[in-house]
Amino acid sequence: MRNYFNYFTESEERFQQRRGSILLLSTLDWALIETWQEAGIPLDAALRGIDAAFEKYEQRQKSGRMRRINGLAWCAQAVMQAAEELREAAAGSATTANAAPADTGFEHERVATHLEAAATALLAATVAPEVCAATANRLRELAGEVRATDPASVGDHKRPAAIDLESLERTLTVFEDKLFAALTAAAPEELLVALKEHAARELAPYRSRMGAVQLRQVERQFVQKQLLAHYNLPRLSLFYMSQQ
Repeated sequence: MRNYFNYFTESEERFQQRRGSILLLSTLDWALIETWQEAGIPLDAALRGIDAAFEKYEQRQKSGRMRRINGLAWCAQAVMQAAEELREAAAGSATTANAAPADTGFEHERVATHLEAAATALLAATVAPEVCAATANRLRELAGEVRATDPASVGDHKRPAAIDLESLERTLTVFEDKLFAALTAAAPEELLVALKEHAARELAPYRSRMGAVQLRQVERQFVQKQLLAHYNLPRLSLFYMSQQ
């Protein structure tokens, strides 16, 4: 569970450590990490792949001038290879997901606050208002359900239930997919074309390092994130929950 919810930050930190300087990840980088997570690539594989890519880069750098690694996409092939190696090593084994303890940073009130803040932002939307309003209502219902299991809201005689974070995240992913579909249908053709052209330019230096499927996934994630930013709408995923 710890790996599940630290996937983004740990991938970012490992990339920055290996690069030797702080480089904020781009929208493209975050979209790539998101495709790894959605594809079920273990965090260990992502971190090993990042390490392997930098080790290969450092070896090649000794024999000639190499441009500095300025994007996580440089590590894409190595991450996929590390994932395959882990799958082979773990053939026949199974993993079991456990509920997160209360002190993981995903406490009841914090999760509920995140859901309500997203609902408020969606209610102010000027695009796809019906879908945004329906999603906002469901988010507020979920926030109420989360608060109902908060230790602060139950008596000592009742043991509060832990939040099933992975189930909640799957529900939020469904909400986001429906929201993206509505936004895509409502957005002007010119905007969508411009976003796809932007994605193509950003991906151009890395096309030889990613397979066709991964390229399509990253482009899709990139366009979705930019579309939300354009309409000033929030991400629903718990990965984007405020750290405050």
